[in-house]
Formats: sequence, structure tokens, C-alpha cells
Amino acid sequence: MTIVETATELSAREAELLSRIPDGLFIGGRWEAGTRDQIEVQDPATGRVIKRIANATPEDGMRALDAAVAAADAWAATAPRVRAEILRRAFDLLQERRADFALLMTLEMGKPLAEANGEVTYGGEFLRWFSEEAVRISGRYGQNPEGTGTMVVSQRPVGPCFLITPWNFPLAMATRKIAPALAAGCTVVVKPAELTPLTTLFFAQLLADAGVPDGVVNVIPTSTARTVSEPIIADPRLRKLSFTGSTPVGRSLLAQAGQNVLRTSMELGGNAPFVVFEDADLDKAVEGAMLAKFRNIGQACTAANRFIVHESVAGEFARRVTEKVDALRLGRGSDDGVTIGPLIDDRAVASMSALVTDAVERGARVLTGGNAPDGDGFFFEPTVIVDVQPGSEILREEIFGPILAVTTFSTEDEAVAAANSTEYGLVGYVFTQDLARGQRMIDRVDTGMMGLNTGLVSNAAAPFGGVKQSGLGREGGLEGIHEYLSTKYTLIPG
Repeated sequence: MTIVETATELSAREAELLSRIPDGLFIGGRWEAGTRDQIEVQDPATGRVIKRIANATPEDGMRALDAAVAAADAWAATAPRVRAEILRRAFDLLQERRADFALLMTLEMGKPLAEANGEVTYGGEFLRWFSEEAVRISGRYGQNPEGTGTMVVSQRPVGPCFLITPWNFPLAMATRKIAPALAAGCTVVVKPAELTPLTTLFFAQLLADAGVPDGVVNVIPTSTARTVSEPIIADPRLRKLSFTGSTPVGRSLLAQAGQNVLRTSMELGGNAPFVVFEDADLDKAVEGAMLAKFRNIGQACTAANRFIVHESVAGEFARRVTEKVDALRLGRGSDDGVTIGPLIDDRAVASMSALVTDAVERGARVLTGGNAPDGDGFFFEPTVIVDVQPGSEILREEIFGPILAVTTFSTEDEAVAAANSTEYGLVGYVFTQDLARGQRMIDRVDTGMMGLNTGLVSNAAAPFGGVKQSGLGREGGLEGIHEYLSTKYTLIPG
């Protein structure tokens, strides 16, 4: 692979953009400076602070909830068409500002600019999709079986929602939660990740420009997530909690949410299997592997984690993948030609090093990469490892980085057992040209989503979510808006 030399200073374009990003808390339609030490946002490609922003306290969090509660009745009563048109205006504004949003995500998260542009497209689709779904919220009306009355079944907004988003897709994870909530008639308090809050703040300004009323969307970045979140979740006025992040944190939030029997959506960890059968089209499998593993620098819950390849094609698959990986260009995401950027912080780099060391000590071989290059920033070389042995940490843990680890199998039953040998069940990938086998794998692999002969499954029109320890509920698709609606049944006698 090629390591591109990283620029040491912000460009004039980058500095100008950062000067326009709000640096306060967004509560009740107003920007507030905050009352304690600010959050320092770093560029992971250099490790340098690029902006300082307000840092919410527990009191700020409660004021944000107050604002969401105060706006709830009026927003719920707003005509669906009006809500739809506001979301559509937000979509249009996002297209106008796509260059700014893409560059901002590259600056605060590190992903290459081409991928950041892809996230603008993907994130925008949630605004467009749910603008269309806002006017399609439906119910039922009909006589009961006994003939003694009429049943009316309607859908109503659940009420104020608390949305906790992760750092790896700072725009798409915000739009995937905020858009269905607003479409359903709910108000929200959003807590973005401390590592990448700038995109959410910029998006909050866009929503205000699109006509979202004061108090409907509130944004509270904080460096003390637990102390700010706990009183919000404990407040009986809150009716919905949506979280994307790690399974351990999700379990803790579920326990807290249980006290008030909150509606919850949990999109948690993954350990995605990528199964390649002996009859697979290897060109398509390699292309899918590069998408499923190295998109977003491997920092995605949908990233392929365990490459389970039939023993008869494992060597050729690894050879072809290694050629592709060696052609990647590692560097700062905004630099020309860069195809893979930095990890989010130094802890992520240390985790990658530990996983490689453990695998090699157990008998694995590194075909390419495997090291953290010298210099500034949080970089780790894209890596291919083969002969990974059972019991290796790299097979048990969610890697969340640019390491492609290959194991082998000989029979379909072995492949299924290996794919399902995890507490997680978010997504799986299967490559085979046998249609019957593909259908069997859809039925047998225990995941909420599957890519059959593709390495990319996410789509705003599809239900995103997992089973087992990978979470509860679905985001996107027809199912996504129902996470923010409650069903009400009325009987009219006669």
C-alpha cells in the first residue's frame, strides 16, 4: 500500500468551513454557549484540535428535554403534509450543502472524501424516504367479529424521544433516527458522540433553516454521557430511547429504560460473517470483501468481521484480496487519491495492534499490513491475515478496523456453524452461485440482514437491525417509522 504524506495545517477551505460550524448547545431553537470546559474535537489524521464546542451538563440535558416536551403537542398536531414538506426541504438543503457536510465528516471522523460524499447521499435518503412516509401513516376501520361495534385502529406519535448517535457515521446515524421521529410527529433530544459532534450541530442548523419549529430538535454534545443521559432517561415525560453503539452500553441503557418501560430501539454490535463457497464468483467475492471490510476504514457495525472461505478457494481469494489491499492509499481523507483514512483515536490503533499480535502468536500469517505507521494521526495499515486459528480474539471481538482475517471450512454445515458461532447477529454476507444454497443460507444464518453476492446492504428503504445481542427494533424502511408510533384501538358500540 502507499502512505500519502499528510498535510500539517488546515487548508483555507477547511478553516473557513470550521468557522461556520455552530459551537453551542441547540436547545429550544437557540444556540447556547454552555457553562463548563469545552469539548475539543480532533482531526484523527493529525491528532490536532480543530474546534472547541459547548459541553452539556445534566442541567442542560434536562432543559433540552423540557424544550422537547413543550413542543411535543404542537408538533404532533402538525399536519403530516407539513411535516413531510419540512423533511423534504431538509433533503434539498442537504444536497445544496453536500460539499460542506462531506468535508466536515472527513475532518472530524477521518473517512476519505469520496466515502463522505457517499454518506451524504445515504444520509439524505432517510430525509427523503421519511418525508414520503409521513403522509402514509395509516390505521384500520371495520366492524368487530361479533357485529356489536366498530373497531378503529390508529397510530399516534410515541412522544418525546432521546436519540444517542455514534461517531462512525455522524450524518447518516442522525438522519436515520431524526427523520422517522419527525415524520411520526415526535420531538427529540439528540446526544451526538463526543468524538464527532460537529456534523450533528451543522445538521441541526440545517433543520432550523428547513423550518423545523423551535424545540422539536435539540442537540446536546457532552463529554459526560452517562451523567447527562441518566436523568433524561429517568424522566417519566420521555417516551422513547434510540441508541446506536456497543452492546455493553446498550445493555446498560436497556436496564435504565426498563424503569419507565420506555419504547427502545437498539442497534448494537456486530461480528459479521463473510462466507465464500467453492462455487462463488471470486471476482465478485473480492469486490464484495473490499466493500464489506474497508468501507469507512472498517469502522462500521456492518463491516465483515470473519471471512469464512472454502478451503479449495481460500488461497486464491486471499491472494486477490491482498493485491487489492496493497493498491490502497493510506492518508488524510481530504488529500487527493486517498482511499483509506485514519482510525478514530489512539485506542483504536492499540486495539488493532493487539488483535494482530494475538492472532500471529496463535499461528496466523500476515500477508500485508499489520502495523501502525510512524508519524502523526491515528493510522493503521490495511491488513490481510490468513490461517487464523480458533480461539483468536480477532474471531470473537468486533474488529472495527481495517483487518481482514481469513479462516477456512469444508462443508456447508461447517460454514453455517462458524457463521452462527457468535452472540451477535446483525448482518451476514454469502457468496455462492447456487441459488438453492443461497436460499438455505438466508434461512440458516442467524442475522437480521444478509447480503447475497454483495458486500453492501444498507438502504434507507430497507429495515436495518439485528437479532441476538445485536439489538432490538429496525431503522429505515416501512418498519422505521413504526418505531416512533404507538397503536391505539377504539371501540364504537352499535
